[in-house]
Amino acid sequence: MAGHSKWANIQHRKNRQDAKRGKIFTRLIKEITVSARLGGGDPATNPRLRLAVDKAYDNNMPKENVERAIKRGTGGLEGVNYEEVRYEGYGIGGAAVIVDCMTDNKTRTVADVRHAFTKNGGNLGGAGSVAFLFKHCGQLVYAPGTNEAKLMDAAIEAGAEDVVTNDDGSIEVITAPASFVAVRTALEKAGLKAELAEITFKPTAENVMAGEDSARMQRLLDALEAIDDVQEVYTTAVLEAA
Repeated sequence: MAGHSKWANIQHRKNRQDAKRGKIFTRLIKEITVSARLGGGDPATNPRLRLAVDKAYDNNMPKENVERAIKRGTGGLEGVNYEEVRYEGYGIGGAAVIVDCMTDNKTRTVADVRHAFTKNGGNLGGAGSVAFLFKHCGQLVYAPGTNEAKLMDAAIEAGAEDVVTNDDGSIEVITAPASFVAVRTALEKAGLKAELAEITFKPTAENVMAGEDSARMQRLLDALEAIDDVQEVYTTAVLEAA
């Protein structure tokens, strides 16, 4: 982690997400709908749906929007039938990229994703070409100044896999995907609310970029995130200001 600020990058990412609030709503509705279709409409017995609903409320989505998406997923309302598809590729300097999509037309989606890679200096790869460079896990990130001892004790007791203190003082709690909701709930009950909490693909190694490489990689990520069918983009790239 030396040489760059994990916390600064997390804050930059959050600010970019906040600027795309309208698109976040669209993506969350898709996630709620698919989660309800696959695992049922009760968040208490469907962890994936619980996570999507919690995220929707964290983003101030109206309750009626959430309920309508659940009904659409369980067949109570008609709607588009989305399927999940994942693409993998490489960006600037060989940085790995995973692109998770939900689509009703895979032909359109793969064309859009390939175009974004090609136009912005990247390459779309085959299935499994970069997935081994990431760990699928739950991640909770706490601001510098958080009580490390209290967080570590609570996280271990709640069943977290690891607690990592970064050079800039931010702290990450890593969980198995299946235990993410339980760990987050336990930590919040202990008075420890994360600044960022999600199930993610966490890079096992990072490509730190600055200057023109950072700007070019950001353009690629922006182009991918602008595609309507894209839900999430994960990368090993860590972008520093020019």
